[in-house]
Amino acid sequence: MLISRFSDFAFEAGTDEAGRGCLAGPVTAAAVILHDEFEHELLNDSKQLTEKNREILRPIIEEKALCFAVTHLEPILIDEINILNASIRAMQESIQKLHTAPLYIIVDGNRFKPINNIPYSCIVKGDSKYRSIAAASILAKTYRDAYMEKIHEEFPMYNWKKNKGYPTEEHREAIRKYGTTKYHRMSFRLLPDQLSLDFEEDWSIPGVRLKITP
Repeated sequence: MLISRFSDFAFEAGTDEAGRGCLAGPVTAAAVILHDEFEHELLNDSKQLTEKNREILRPIIEEKALCFAVTHLEPILIDEINILNASIRAMQESIQKLHTAPLYIIVDGNRFKPINNIPYSCIVKGDSKYRSIAAASILAKTYRDAYMEKIHEEFPMYNWKKNKGYPTEEHREAIRKYGTTKYHRMSFRLLPDQLSLDFEEDWSIPGVRLKITP
């Protein structure tokens, strides 16, 4: 059973991210402050929920939360500052967007950096322990999934509406065949054999970069 809060502070925000291990698309974070009395029988770590149940919970969380915010950080920034720093920054920016400033922050995982001198605790598997982190995990996941479904329409050959940018065999085979796009994280190991990827435009598929096999 999920716990309502970690600290004794009046406004405690939970924060989590989604998409850290993907080859394409943003890393997305959410921050949520819940009322102490908020609970729902379906609420859990987003990874433990079906897509249907995540979609059921998203509007409930948005309606019932004291406040929430979501942030996407794009691949160009991920490549610049690395995925760990991008994940932390996305969580920090989500916290800064909250219309009620939290007095304490609980973070899923074991890494974070201070923001606005607000005290915080990192909690391993916090999304399966605390309601606000679970809620943040659901918002981060559903907002990111919606983003990937949108950009799927631009580059349908990668099937992002299904794989959401994760390193599936299908996704990697599409990278081999078509090259990379502006949504791919070029600092990641996109292919197991680490084929080099040129940055020239393939004029037959606008926005797709040619691949060169060594």
